[in-house]
Amino acid sequence: MQTQLNQAIEKTCQILIGKQQQVKLALTCLLADGHLLIEDLPGMGKTTLSHTLARVLGLNYSRIQFTSDLLPADILGISIFDNKDQSFQFHPGPIFNQLVLADEINRASPKTQSALLEAMEEGQVSIDGETRPLPSPFFVIGTQNPIHQSGTYPLPESQLDRFLMRIQLGYPDLEAEKKMLISQINNSDDSIQAVMTIEQFQQATKLAKQVHASDPVLDYILRLVTFSRESQKFANPLSPRASKAILAAARAWAYLSNRDYLIPEDVQAILPAVAEHRLRSASSDFSLEGSLSQLLLESIDPIAA
Repeated sequence: MQTQLNQAIEKTCQILIGKQQQVKLALTCLLADGHLLIEDLPGMGKTTLSHTLARVLGLNYSRIQFTSDLLPADILGISIFDNKDQSFQFHPGPIFNQLVLADEINRASPKTQSALLEAMEEGQVSIDGETRPLPSPFFVIGTQNPIHQSGTYPLPESQLDRFLMRIQLGYPDLEAEKKMLISQINNSDDSIQAVMTIEQFQQATKLAKQVHASDPVLDYILRLVTFSRESQKFANPLSPRASKAILAAARAWAYLSNRDYLIPEDVQAILPAVAEHRLRSASSDFSLEGSLSQLLLESIDPIAA
């Protein structure tokens, strides 16, 4: 299984050149059975990463382009009356796929954004009074532009909390961008194929959940979470759901690192991606991007773990 996962990272990095850390974090999120939010400027590779992950993992894929006039029915599906059968026939929407890309999710209205809530939390949708299960596995990868850009609606806290992790891609370095241009000239991304079956991927997610977490590492996680609640530095501290998310992501990261036990470095590696979008500073003077989770890490000594 480790061989296939390493191949998935390698093949994805052939497309998203120079972003191995972000690729590993994205795969960690899926292995932890969570949804991923990718936030960055347009043209950074958010959609490319999502599509490539679906291809290498062999997942059914659909893309929903979120716009201001998108309706919940455009996502979930709709029942249409069939004159031949004299009955309503349900036509499923693009949400009924294993990996769904919600592209530029913050350009849709809050009503449309909320249509994803039940799907992301329960793995099902309720339409016309009937509950319909979604495929298994089921993942949502949402992409969003920075909220300062025009035409965006900030995601509410309840929606953000449904995403296990949030990552940013950033600009590639010059060498990586040159390799990207050469790759485009040679059209080398057409050869990307699945490296594992859906059954193998589901087995990997089960094994990731079995990674051993010792009491000292669990105490380290709890000290981080407790500090966010008691230090009065955070207007929105970490919730119990965030605690579970940290543990799940750390286990998946350890499994990708070919270990069956957790160490504090696993927690530190995934904490910014898990915690940053959940935290809010209590001080208007504290506005450095990406520094809230770093404040947590610097405030809590992992030596006891």
